[in-house]
Amino acid sequence: MSQNPILSVITVTYNAIDTLERTLQSVKSQTAASIEYIIIDGGSTDGSLDLIKQYQEVVTTLLSEPDNGLYDAMNKGIDLATGDYLCFLNAGDIFHSASSVKQLMSFDAHLDDLPRSEWPGVLYADTAIVDSEGHFLHLREKRPPKTLTWRSFTDGMVVCHQSFIARRDLVMHYDMQYRFSADFDWCIKVMKLAASKRLSLRWMDLILIDYLNEGLTTKNHKASLKERFSIMRKYYGLWATLYNHILFLLK
Repeated sequence: MSQNPILSVITVTYNAIDTLERTLQSVKSQTAASIEYIIIDGGSTDGSLDLIKQYQEVVTTLLSEPDNGLYDAMNKGIDLATGDYLCFLNAGDIFHSASSVKQLMSFDAHLDDLPRSEWPGVLYADTAIVDSEGHFLHLREKRPPKTLTWRSFTDGMVVCHQSFIARRDLVMHYDMQYRFSADFDWCIKVMKLAASKRLSLRWMDLILIDYLNEGLTTKNHKASLKERFSIMRKYYGLWATLYNHILFLLK
């Protein structure tokens, strides 16, 4: 029997009309049919909602209301998602090509014979960094390892969050105690849970996302690093975390 995994694409946005349309266009252009598109808007007043309405044939669910920050909005997206896998594609970010989702969801040559319970826990891929006009700058400096485990994040966030595609039945809410790095904590939790269920973390040899280099963490780099140190200490211990940070400073 033919199986078509569904990807829930979640876009969190607030007064981002200058960058939102290229994200909407990117989702609309995908050749894969099995996409659930969820937009979580924080109550925009800049015309974003009128723009989103122009793409109503693409948008499965729109929720517009005030939230308590980025991760609260992302938690709302998780609660609304019904697909097999989740992808967070924030305003300004786009899929690398029109066939990106189709390639991603073709993660196994024998998919039709693979029980859903054995589907990979995480699909992950490469990320391109682009400027405000969408022009390619370079591949993300931290490149994903071909073999990924939850311990891989001792070297930092080696997979960009947007290119970290988790199975929905493994995800949990983002921890709201972290203002800038809850995604780092979340990815580790998902990978640990996948390991406990003996589910693979599948490297997809493709550039999945063009990432706009102006995100929340980029603007709050120092605060983000402090949070990441705390998260790494929680999972990997103090000495391993100190050791890896010293190596980072010596590079």
